[in-house]
Amino acid sequence: MILIGQYDSPFVRRVGIALTLYELPFEHRPWSVFGDADKIRPYNPLTRVPTLVLDDGLVLVESHGILDYLDGLVAAERRLFPVTEPARHRALRVAGLAMGFAEKAVSLFYELKLHQEVSQVWAERCRAQIIATLSVLEAERSRPSGDDGFAGRIGHADIAIAVAWRFLIEAHPGIASANDYPTLAGEAARLEALPVFQAIAQPFIPPA
Repeated sequence: MILIGQYDSPFVRRVGIALTLYELPFEHRPWSVFGDADKIRPYNPLTRVPTLVLDDGLVLVESHGILDYLDGLVAAERRLFPVTEPARHRALRVAGLAMGFAEKAVSLFYELKLHQEVSQVWAERCRAQIIATLSVLEAERSRPSGDDGFAGRIGHADIAIAVAWRFLIEAHPGIASANDYPTLAGEAARLEALPVFQAIAQPFIPPA
């Protein structure tokens, strides 16, 4: 398999981490949607990342769909989303919220850095959505819970929180801090200390 995209994208990074945890061999092509669009387009007409080229040549183009495919390649007990309810839909919800605020962080960056005239209405809307989502996740992850189905193992929901948090902190310093969201920051820090998170990572590189 070939994973296309840079690891400063939380969406690419979550796929790279999952591939590594699943011990699925892959080639990484760290192409940028800005600088390397002509290289990506033959694989993905949307010119988006992550793009995963399967061994048979079929191309998958969206991170959640890619992870769903990867989960199907491993035994049920190794999957990073729970396979039984209610743990499954709860983990899906957390991952969706985390990647949702990451999407808003990307939109905010584009608005602030790539547009000649910034829409303050749109920028404030993105900030409000990010902060509201962080507050919900902080409250929920702060509550003791034994029903996530992982028995202490890392799951897709945990990965999503960590990669989204790092992207937000690096792309938008000042929007959130560890003092504001100590549980989320603490979870992210513990995961970032793991070898797989250190291997599948790169500092945020603003598009030129």
